[in-house]
Amino acid sequence: MIQFGTGGWRAIIGDDFIRENIIKVAMGVCKLMAEEKRTDKPVAIGYDRRFLSDSAAKWIAEVLAGNGIRVWFMKRSAPTPLVMFTVKNKELYYGLEVTASHNPAAYNGIKLFIEEGRDAPVETTSRLEQLIGEVELDKIPLMPFDEACEKGMIEFPKFMFNDFIDSIISRLDMSVIREKGPRILFNPMHGSGTYPLMVLLYTARCTVDLINSNKDAYFGGSMPAPGRNNLNDLVNRVVNDKYDLGIAVDGDGDRIGIIDRGGTYVDANQILVMLYYYLHEYRGWKGPVVRNLATTHMLDAVARSFGEECHEVPVGFKWISSKLDETDAVLGGESSGGLTVRGHIYGKDSIYAAALFVEMISAINKTPTEFWAELEEKYGVYRMVEDNLRFRVEDKARINDMLMVERRVPTFHKPIAGLNYEDGFKVYFEDDSFVICRFSGTEPLLRIFAEATTEEEARRLIGTMKAFINV
Repeated sequence: MIQFGTGGWRAIIGDDFIRENIIKVAMGVCKLMAEEKRTDKPVAIGYDRRFLSDSAAKWIAEVLAGNGIRVWFMKRSAPTPLVMFTVKNKELYYGLEVTASHNPAAYNGIKLFIEEGRDAPVETTSRLEQLIGEVELDKIPLMPFDEACEKGMIEFPKFMFNDFIDSIISRLDMSVIREKGPRILFNPMHGSGTYPLMVLLYTARCTVDLINSNKDAYFGGSMPAPGRNNLNDLVNRVVNDKYDLGIAVDGDGDRIGIIDRGGTYVDANQILVMLYYYLHEYRGWKGPVVRNLATTHMLDAVARSFGEECHEVPVGFKWISSKLDETDAVLGGESSGGLTVRGHIYGKDSIYAAALFVEMISAINKTPTEFWAELEEKYGVYRMVEDNLRFRVEDKARINDMLMVERRVPTFHKPIAGLNYEDGFKVYFEDDSFVICRFSGTEPLLRIFAEATTEEEARRLIGTMKAFINV
C-alpha cells in the first residue's frame, strides 16, 4: 500500500519504489486533479540525483501528459525548494519532486506540493492514497516522453531556476557579503542543491570550492544528511585549508549544516537561534518564531527577550509553515535541519538559509562560534541530544498503547511541569528542559530527543525514557 507520511511517499528502490508504483502515484495525482477540476494548469516536476530519480520523473510526466495535463520539467536535477517556489510563484495547483530527501541511498520517493507551494496536507494525501488504490495498471494512459515534448505537453521553462535565484537575491544584502568576501567550502553531499547555491555565492563574490559535488547514487557511502557524523571530510578540509565557513546541504537541498572555521559543527538549533536573533536585532524585523516539538527551547528565551512569542507545533513542516503564515512569524524551523523565512516559501530551503547565514557572519563580523558564545552568555546554555531506536514491528503497538493510550509516565529525577500528546509524548520539566519520544514519519525508527543545560543531563533523560519503553 502506497502511503504518504510527513515527507511524502518513501520506499526502498526495487522493492516498492518501482515503475509500476510510480506511475500509479502519477495516475492518482491525475485523478485527484480531475476530481477537483484543476487540470488547466501545468504541474512542475523536479528530481534529485538519487538512483532512478530522473527516470521516475519522466515516467510521471508521461502519465500526466497522457491524461492531458501539461508538465513543466527541469532539464537538470533541482532542489525541493525550487519546485515549491515555482508552484507558489506561478500560482500552480500542484508540484512534484522525486526524492527521498535525507534517507539512506536505498530509498527514493515522491513529495507532493499544493497551492502556494505548501506540503500536501493529510486530507489531500489521504484522498490521493485512496485514488492510487483504485488505479488499474493496464488502464493508465501514457504519452512517450519525446512525443509529449514535441506536442508541447512537456516544457522546460528557464524561468523556474532564474525566478528562484532572483527571489533569494532580492531578499539578501549582497553588498555586505561582497564587502566581506568570505572563503567557503561547500559540500552538497552529491545532491541537487549544488548549482543554485553556487550561483548565489558566486554572485555575492564569495570564493567557493566544492567537495562531493559529483552524482553518486550511494552518496559516498554516507547518509545524505548534513549531521555532524556525516561531515568529517568537510570539517578536515575547512580546518586544514583555513576556510571561513563550511556549508553542507542534504540530498534534495532542503536541510543545512554549518562548519565553523575552527572545525566546530553548528547544528540546526543553533542556526535557527542565530538567524532569528540576527533578523530581529540586526535587520530590525519584528515578529514571533515557530518551532516544532523537538526543537530547542532557547528560541523561546530569545523570543521572550524581544517581547515576542515562540509557537510550538507538531513535527512536519506543514505545521510550521501554516503557523508562520498565521502569525506572520520571522522564521520557523526544526532541529532536523530545515527552516524557512517570512516572505519566501512555505517549506524548508537550505539554499536561502545558507546564503542568509553567509550574510549574517559577514554583517556581524564574528565567527558562528563567537556569536554563539555571546548568545549563550545572554540566554543560558541549552544542549540537545537525540537517540534513534529501531524496534520490532510487534513492539510498535505496545509502545504506542503505553505512551499514547494508557498515558503512563516514567519516574524522572526532577519535577514535571507538563505533558504533551499532540505528536508523540513530550515531558516538560520545571527547569525548562524536556524529553520527547515519537515515531518517525519517514523511517521505522523511534526518535527520542532531550534538551537540558548539559549533555549529560539530556542523556540521563533519554536513558530514563528508554528504560521505561524497554525496546
